[in-house]
Order: sequence, then C-alpha cells, then structure tokens
Amino acid sequence: MADHKSDPVVVIGLGRFGTSLALELTRRGTEVLAIDHRPKITQSLAGRITQIATADATDMEALRQLGVPDFYQAVIAVGSDIEASILATSLLAELEINDIWAKAVSTQHGRILSRIGAHHVVFPEHDMGERVAHLVSGRMLDYMQVDENFALAKTTPPKEYVGIPLGRSNLRRKYGVTIVAVKPPGEEFTYATADTELTYGDVILVSGRTEQVERFAELP
Repeated sequence: MADHKSDPVVVIGLGRFGTSLALELTRRGTEVLAIDHRPKITQSLAGRITQIATADATDMEALRQLGVPDFYQAVIAVGSDIEASILATSLLAELEINDIWAKAVSTQHGRILSRIGAHHVVFPEHDMGERVAHLVSGRMLDYMQVDENFALAKTTPPKEYVGIPLGRSNLRRKYGVTIVAVKPPGEEFTYATADTELTYGDVILVSGRTEQVERFAELP
C-alpha cells in the first residue's frame, strides 16, 4: 500500500486554522497549495507557503484550473461559511480526491460533511476547548484525546505512588492506567519500567481510558 503522507496537500480556506495548518505543513517540508477567495489574505501569505492562489473554491472550474484533481489529500478549513464548506467538500468528493479532511463547527455540520464525502471531520474549537478544560480543572500539565475514549496526559505523580517501584504499585489494576514515561527534574523523558520509582519532582505521561486518566490525575 502506497504511503501518501508526504504528498502535496490542498488547503482551502485561510482563516486562523487553515493558515496555521498550511504554514506548519510547509515548515515540515510538505508541498502545499493554499486557496482563499480574499486577495488581502493570500497576498499577506505570499512567499510563506509553497503555492497560494486567490480563487473561489466553490467553483468547480477554478479547482480544475488550479490542478486540484491531481492532489491526493485536501483539507477544507472553511468554518464560518457553512454553505461554502459543504459545497467545497462536495466538489472535492466529485473530483474523487482520495483523502478529504474537513473542519466542522458543529455536530450537525460534521455529520453533513461526512455524508457528502469527507473522510475525516475535525472540530478544532471543540477539541481545544476540551483540552483546555482538562488543564484548567485539574493537575494535568497537558492532555490529548487519542481516540474516542482513550487519552494521554502529562501530570505529576500522586503521593501514594512516590518511592514505590511501578512493578509493585498495582497501578494498572487499581486505576486502569499505565505510566508510559517519566521526566525527572532537569532531565529528559525516558520510558518507565517496572523498576522505575517516582519522585515528587517528576513529570509523568499516563495513558488509559479517558475517565480513568481523569480520575488518576485528580489524586492528591
């Protein structure tokens, strides 16, 4: 099976999300064709993205002239104009783009995008809001929802697990989580082993089902 991760990417819509995405892809060495209908936006980004075009992405002929049908991956980063988001997604599906990502601003919007051909629907505002909520409300230093009900959190060790080798802690049996890595003060992260003993200054990476990770991170 071919690996298309390094293939050029079309990014449609250069709001905050689309611009950040296009610039980061460019920084990583991915060839990007960025499209937006606002000349002021495209002019401000000229020279910072591989290729940038001022065009209406809801116009099939404009997409064809820009060579969009030749791309394997595309991202519709349009959010505020739901009608344009839906139309652009349907056009890319009609062009048989193999891997279509689309930004949604609501569950209903996301459902429509999936039905008309988006292979992946993302909710940037919702996901960021959920992440920040975890950071604000608990002891977590960072948080990532890996799957629908699986999370990875960066936090500090609860006092009941300080000074005990992880292999004798019964941590997984009691809380259902796994300490994946440990970062002692002033050092880098290293993989945790059964012999690892946590100290109060450590930072740890914990994985497990979302509710179990949340429960563990709330321990004193």
